[in-house]
Amino acid sequence: MPTIKFHTLGCKVNQYDTQSIRERFLRHGFKETRGSLKSDFYFINTCTVTAAADQKSRGIIRRCINENPKAKVIVTGCMVKSDSSELSGIKGVELIISKSFFSDGISDFSSHTRAFLKIQDGCDNFCSYCKVPLVRGRSRSRLLKDVVEEARVLVKKGFREIVLTGICLGSYGKDLSMGKSKGLNLVAVIEELEKIEGLLRIRLSSIEAGDVTDALIDKLAESGKLCRHLHIPIQSGDDQILRKMRRKYSRKSYINLIKKIKARIPQVAITTDCLVGFPGENEKHFKNTLDLVNRIVPLRVHIFPYSARKGTSAYSQGAIGIQPDGFVKKNAAMLKSAAGFCSSAYKKRFLGRKMPVLFECKSKYAKGCWEGYSDNYIKVFLKSRRNLKNKLICVRFKRIFGDAVLAS
Repeated sequence: MPTIKFHTLGCKVNQYDTQSIRERFLRHGFKETRGSLKSDFYFINTCTVTAAADQKSRGIIRRCINENPKAKVIVTGCMVKSDSSELSGIKGVELIISKSFFSDGISDFSSHTRAFLKIQDGCDNFCSYCKVPLVRGRSRSRLLKDVVEEARVLVKKGFREIVLTGICLGSYGKDLSMGKSKGLNLVAVIEELEKIEGLLRIRLSSIEAGDVTDALIDKLAESGKLCRHLHIPIQSGDDQILRKMRRKYSRKSYINLIKKIKARIPQVAITTDCLVGFPGENEKHFKNTLDLVNRIVPLRVHIFPYSARKGTSAYSQGAIGIQPDGFVKKNAAMLKSAAGFCSSAYKKRFLGRKMPVLFECKSKYAKGCWEGYSDNYIKVFLKSRRNLKNKLICVRFKRIFGDAVLAS
């Protein structure tokens, strides 16, 4: 029986794609290996969203080759779309393949308690800094019946929470909105999944501000299954930079959106992305981003330094306005500090309260504790000798512990 080891870089969509590929190999008689064990085959699903992602992808490829020089190394993913010639030049790479976007679907989600379910791929936004539309293509939606059937399979497998994922999740259905599919959108998917018995939670991955409709906000407020958590990227809090980025919202419209969401759902968690060092960004522009983060009090902020990506409109302008490393590191550190303060302020609101938590695994950071998440995406540690994996338990939040909350 040949063995195979999988490595996945990047987003939740890539993790879903790897699971689909994993199931194909296992159906054809392969045995998966993990950890330090050598393997006959290595499968690397690459990411190319930043230069750092490219470097990490190449590093893992070389590490696999060094781990077993006699193995067959297969490379796929977003980096293949743009840099296949470079990857094929790495000695030891056996095969480079472009994966299909909607293959056979999945029936499991290896080593996870929450299952990711891809309902959409590709993006039509073409932000000036982003390479994703160039490697993922235009937005495409899966048929609703296929999404629902796959969700049923995952729930029968024992998954209690499903995370809906896509490259541009909120655009779901726009390419299907004709004829019998007229009016099909993300809310329609949620409503169908809510009907599945045994599915306790539906969580959304990243969604663009312009795709957070009143209907979605209402659904978030009224649903007994949809998690009260939205990841809505900011990227910048300055209107001039937002225009250069080709983002389709303004500072004011973003603030008003968050106010509207919080007025309707007071317990909602907002998480976001910020990009630091975009060409032309100065201290005034950055302070507007910092101010916006402080205004919305997000639970988490993912901070990325600007990375010039070949093929994007920002890249075509060359090095004009690109900030030195010192500017980026200093401001990223300031933003990280502000994000930490906001996270603590948000979590403090829930201390002393009882909240349901879906526990996933034993914690690596809190001895004797299990780790899980509330529906509003607060990480929770609970000390217990029982096996709490995949159990939804109501616990009382006691105190903040690092980036999490200790409960009893």
